[in-house]
Amino acid sequence: MLVVFLGNPGTEYKLTRHNSGFIVAENMNIIKGLHWNQKFFGMFAKNDFNSRQHCFLKPETFMNLSGKSVQAAKSFFKLSDREIVVVHDDIETEFGTVSFREGGGFAGHNGLKSIANSIGSSDFLRIKIGIGRPKKGDVASFVLGKFTPEELAFFPAMTEAAEEKLKELLR
Repeated sequence: MLVVFLGNPGTEYKLTRHNSGFIVAENMNIIKGLHWNQKFFGMFAKNDFNSRQHCFLKPETFMNLSGKSVQAAKSFFKLSDREIVVVHDDIETEFGTVSFREGGGFAGHNGLKSIANSIGSSDFLRIKIGIGRPKKGDVASFVLGKFTPEELAFFPAMTEAAEEKLKELLR
């Protein structure tokens, strides 16, 4: 299984809503302490879970080109679409909610579009980190905006929910 955490590289994006995948990855117990290497146009690590080896990837291609990184790993490991799990922010999911979806549309998410275009399918699995929709203003500015301290306080619970769903998938 390949688990992909979406975000944008660079300190200026560190605590933005679009980096929810990276924020969750930094706090998941299942991958804490792993040795990450630059590979597949991103940061890559492996870990055994339930007697099986799984791969973890944080693309460093920027969100809109995430597919380049995912395609490189998918090809190298000869994975099916259903062996890819993408952890990403989702404006259509209520803030603080973590949900799961098998395949589907993109809801305007350019990272998901890039992955689907690069691997030729949208049938990969998704763990969606709900950031909610902006009440007013531009969606791009909203997703690239930083979380408030109050919002960041929800991340331990959101990370735990995402990790539980991921553990289910890795079983």
